[in-house]
Amino acid sequence: MSILIDSNTRLVVQGITGKEGSFHAEQMIEYGTNVVAGVTPGKGGSTHLDRPVYNTVRDAVEKEGANTSVIFVPPRFAADAILEAADAGVQTVICITEGIPVQDMIPVKPYVQKKGVTLVGPNCPGLLTPGDSVKVGIMPTMIFTPGTVGVVSRSGTLTYEAVDQLTRAGLGQSTAIGIGGDPIIGTTHLDAIRMFEADPLTEAIVMIGEIGGSAEEEAAQFVKDHVTKPVFGFIAGRTAPPGRRMGHAGAIVSGGAGTAEAKLEAMRAAGITTVESPASIGETVADHFSAVA
Repeated sequence: MSILIDSNTRLVVQGITGKEGSFHAEQMIEYGTNVVAGVTPGKGGSTHLDRPVYNTVRDAVEKEGANTSVIFVPPRFAADAILEAADAGVQTVICITEGIPVQDMIPVKPYVQKKGVTLVGPNCPGLLTPGDSVKVGIMPTMIFTPGTVGVVSRSGTLTYEAVDQLTRAGLGQSTAIGIGGDPIIGTTHLDAIRMFEADPLTEAIVMIGEIGGSAEEEAAQFVKDHVTKPVFGFIAGRTAPPGRRMGHAGAIVSGGAGTAEAKLEAMRAAGITTVESPASIGETVADHFSAVA
């Protein structure tokens, strides 16, 4: 088991003929992902990377049975690409694109929720399930190994750091999901933790957050009320000055809200084991497994 992607994933790549889409589609295919088609308007009827290219996502769904979409299109077209995928009937949409205007995303989240579609991102690295050799997005495959630790993070690079440490400590991953750092995203920490809690393969959860917003506090309350599995947490941006955006568009402390300390306090109150340094994530999780062995 895993969350959102597995051996049944039939992926369509929106923007497959572009530079980024083509590069990462090839990487996903090489890893083992079942990429069944690509979509580039105006290039329908051609092939790319030995996959059929269609003008619309609906065509890819109807003709190739695509059930998942990954989006590599420019920011000004990306919100419409999400809506198109949701309308076409895919179950999960992963949007890698960074820089989508906030006003474009405001109507997107309620629309995909109404359609019953799971959106991951935007501005995210995607997901990877090593046990099924399925990757949707841009995560580096060489650091992963199959196992029982679920990882959810707002930061792409900290996802990779946590996964690499876990692997080096002898702990594999069930699924790693990068949820994105924009102010408006689809899947949240809470959503991912709910899925990991329900996943029989996942035995422990690593959540990596950052300053800004209240998503980590909401996830902590959910952990306190509903989660039975051990959860480990890290918050990036402890030294960030108020009012200054730190990397991601959503990573900003404003009016005293969204501070790292407030998030860490909420996590500790929920029984989450907090980690002071990102360099200690793998070691902390490994110590827990050693203690309960």
